[in-house]
Amino acid sequence: MIKNSPQEWPEPIVRVQSLSKIYKYSIPERFIKPPSDRPSIITSSDYDANVPIIDLGGLNGDPYTITSTLEQISEACHEWGFFQVVNHGVSHDLMDIARETWRQFFHLPMEVKEQYANSPNTYEGYGSRLGVKKGAILDWSDYYYLHYLPLSLKDYNKWPHVPPSCREVIDEYGRELMKLCRKLMKVLSITLGLEEGILENAFGGEDIGACLRVNYYPKCPKPELTLGLSSHSDPGGMTLLLPDEQVAGLQVRKNNHWITVNPAPHAFIVNIGDQIQVLSNAMYKSVEHRVIVNSNKERVSLAFFYNPKSDIPIEPVKELVKPDRPALYTAMTFDEYRLFIRMKGPCGKSHMESLKSPP
Repeated sequence: MIKNSPQEWPEPIVRVQSLSKIYKYSIPERFIKPPSDRPSIITSSDYDANVPIIDLGGLNGDPYTITSTLEQISEACHEWGFFQVVNHGVSHDLMDIARETWRQFFHLPMEVKEQYANSPNTYEGYGSRLGVKKGAILDWSDYYYLHYLPLSLKDYNKWPHVPPSCREVIDEYGRELMKLCRKLMKVLSITLGLEEGILENAFGGEDIGACLRVNYYPKCPKPELTLGLSSHSDPGGMTLLLPDEQVAGLQVRKNNHWITVNPAPHAFIVNIGDQIQVLSNAMYKSVEHRVIVNSNKERVSLAFFYNPKSDIPIEPVKELVKPDRPALYTAMTFDEYRLFIRMKGPCGKSHMESLKSPP
């Protein structure tokens, strides 16, 4: 539990999945975004680009291939803050089973899902809003949030018990993604010119945090008026997203264009979070992204968050602070930052900008 976090939602929760069954030609006013935030206004359909796809198998190759793979990752972090990885070591079958298991959960009767209803106290469980600002414009999505690490927060009772084998699948999926995250943290350290263990140690070594948010985006009769998830950067360290392979929805902001990511088959979409931006002294930056919705198809995606230990002060690593590049951020624990985010909800990059040290 995070100290001083709110205990209750400011208004009664209405499940978006239920609304999608009722509203056939319109959406409630609470979900209509300002014109400047609507997908139809600022999405560039003719901007031909896609988030880089990187073959992690290259890290096991000859010295030239290893160097080339590291350079690709470094360039993706500098240019995009996002990249896709293939040949990552996670079983394709496990990826498919995990996604479909969660799809089955969201198709269960509402009274079953409501047994896991969450509160803003920890966000664990079945939810439908982020942030506790009363009267906020809401996103067209439901979700399920749970903890893997630290073990003190891992509570199987807050994990779904249906569909059958759900908990076993969730557990195995978490173990495999932890291995991949640790590998990627070493790679990011190296590409920043650091020893491979620096970033991981700054996160707390073995004593880090990891959690999962499964996103469910129901069909929406007016996708041009709303978003599945408002523009934001991820507050944690690093995110591994397992997207819905049938329906694109994630958009990344680049050069003032919103680029719809085309997922590669059985790839994870990796993105830099705010904590790595701080540790790298903004050499690598977290990037705004959002989710659009679809009038014909639902979407399910799994976002795995790899985070620092909650009570360790996070600040630029000393090797990346130099006379010509002073520390851009003051120290703050992840718990403090997470509470700050949860009170306000998704809000572009404004949270990150507010943390900068005074000049």
